[in-house]
Amino acid sequence: MDLQSTASLDVTGRVAVVTGAASGIGAAAAALLGARGARLVLVDRTVVATPAPDALWLAGDVGDPDTVARHGDAIRQAVGGIDILVTAAGWSDGQTVADGDFALWKAVLSTILDGTYLWSQQAIRSMRPRGGGAIVTVASQLALAGGRSNAAYLAGKGAVLSLTRTMALDHAGDGIRVNAVVPGAIDTPLLTRGFGRAANPDAARTKSIARHPLGRLGRPDEVAEAIAFLASDAASFTTGSTLMSDGGWLAA
Repeated sequence: MDLQSTASLDVTGRVAVVTGAASGIGAAAAALLGARGARLVLVDRTVVATPAPDALWLAGDVGDPDTVARHGDAIRQAVGGIDILVTAAGWSDGQTVADGDFALWKAVLSTILDGTYLWSQQAIRSMRPRGGGAIVTVASQLALAGGRSNAAYLAGKGAVLSLTRTMALDHAGDGIRVNAVVPGAIDTPLLTRGFGRAANPDAARTKSIARHPLGRLGRPDEVAEAIAFLASDAASFTTGSTLMSDGGWLAA
C-alpha cells in the first residue's frame, strides 16, 4: 500500500458514532476508528470501560425513537454532528416462526432494523449540511445464505441489506456513502450465546468452524478492518455495496 492509500484510511477529527459499542464487532470497530483518529460517540444499553477516555457514551435502546432523538440532540450539542455511523447493535433469540414469541420477534427487529433506521436517519440529517459522510451497516452471511432457528435475526439482517442499498441510492447526491459489511460467524458474546442455545454447544461451535473454508471463526478486529475501510476515504467510490468478511462461507 502506498503512502497516499495509507493516508486515506485516516479519519482524524471525524465524529464516528458506533452502536452496539460495548462488545463484539461494535467494540472492535470503535477501537480501530479511535486509533485512526476519529472522535468517538459510543452507543449501547450498557456503558463499559473503553481505551478511548474522551469518547462520549450514550446509554439506551437503539430501537426507541425518543431515546435516539434525545441522543441525536446530545451529539449535536457535544460534538456538532456525525461524519461516520456504524450500526453494529444486534440481538438474536433462536426462534422459528412456528414456535416463536411475537414480542421477542419485535424486540429483535427493533434492535437490528429499527436501530439501523433510526440512527441512519439521525446521521443523514446531520451529514447533509456537513457535505456528506459514511454509513456502515452490519448484516450477516446468514441473511444471504439462510439459517435455522433464528427467524427474527435473519429477517432483520436481510432487511438491513435492502435498507442499505436504498439509502445509498437516495443519498448519493448528498455525498453520503452507505455500505454493508457481511460477517461470517464471528467469535463474539452474541455468537457464544447462540451456541449456548444448542443441545450440544461445543458441537455447534465445531460445526460452525467447519462451515468456513478458512477453518476457524472470525475475530471482531477482522470485521472492524472492513468497517473502517468502508468508513474511510479509501472507499470514496464505494456505495450501495456489501463487503464480505465471512471466512469464505458464502463462496463454499
